[in-house]
Amino acid sequence: MQKTLQNHIPKSAIPKVLQLLEHDNLVVLVKKERKTRHGDYKMLPNGKHQITINENLNIYRFLITLIHEIAHFEAYKKFGNLIKPHGVEWKRTFQELMLPFINPEVFPVQVLPLIAKHFKNPKASSDTDAQLALALKQFDEPNNKIFIFELPLGETFKFRNKKIFKKGKKRTKRFECTELETGKVYLFNPNAEVEPIR
Repeated sequence: MQKTLQNHIPKSAIPKVLQLLEHDNLVVLVKKERKTRHGDYKMLPNGKHQITINENLNIYRFLITLIHEIAHFEAYKKFGNLIKPHGVEWKRTFQELMLPFINPEVFPVQVLPLIAKHFKNPKASSDTDAQLALALKQFDEPNNKIFIFELPLGETFKFRNKKIFKKGKKRTKRFECTELETGKVYLFNPNAEVEPIR
């Protein structure tokens, strides 16, 4: 494992992660932040497998994302490439790989119950778990962003430092937000990180 990767995960997790990465044809790259994802996995044309993770994640989110992507690799290896990306085979693999890390040596005690609950049925993104996302956010570098569910109704915000929106009512899971310039309505996940305009 590259030194840079070791700087991005909890120290006590390093030996177990090293074991998971003992594959000649698996490469892990740490990338600059991408707004639409924390990480990804793909099979390359040369038969090798590549995982990329955003460098700006805190060590706990980085570890969860890394294991998430390793689970894609392991699930495809074991069950073939016709399985659904976040189907039952991936979920089971993710749960099995994550289990040894769910302990107080790796994660802060206050986060453990939320992680244990999340991994009873892991989702395609830990960001869709509002409680877990909020708990993990406290370990991020300070920034001027909050989750949209924390923003009062009717407040305006910037998204990805560009367009300005006004927060509207919640549908079943997502919030209706109106882009002020065009009047178009967009649906936002509760855990979208936005910059309030005060």
